[in-house]
Amino acid sequence: QVQLVESGGGLVQPGGSLRLSCAASGGIFSIWTMGWYRRTPGKQRELVASITYDGTTNYADSVKGRFTISRDNAKNTVTLKMNSLKPEDTTVYYCNAHRVRAGFPIDYWGQGTQVTVSS
Repeated sequence: QVQLVESGGGLVQPGGSLRLSCAASGGIFSIWTMGWYRRTPGKQRELVASITYDGTTNYADSVKGRFTISRDNAKNTVTLKMNSLKPEDTTVYYCNAHRVRAGFPIDYWGQGTQVTVSS
C-alpha cells in the first residue's frame, strides 16, 4: 500500500508560479512511475505530467514549456513546478503512483490539492 500526500496548492495570480509536492510512503518509491493529474470540468482526471523511475518525463501539450516535473528517489518525493500559470489551470491536482505488475496496472492517488489562478 502506497500513501501519497500532496502539498503546495493555493491561490496565485495569472502569470505566477506554484510548486506542488507529493510525499510517498509505504512502498519502494523508485520503481513507480509518478505523475500529476488534474480534474477536468467533466470530473475526469487528465494527465499533466509524469516521470519514470529513471527520469523520463512526459507532459500534456497544454503545459509543455510551463510545468516541470521532477523526483527525488532518496526523499520519496515528486514535485511539479508550475510557471506562467493561466486561469484555465485552475482545478484540483492529484499525485499518482503507477506501475504494472503481472500485466495489471496498479495506481495509487493522493487526496488532491486545489490550485486557483485568479486576479
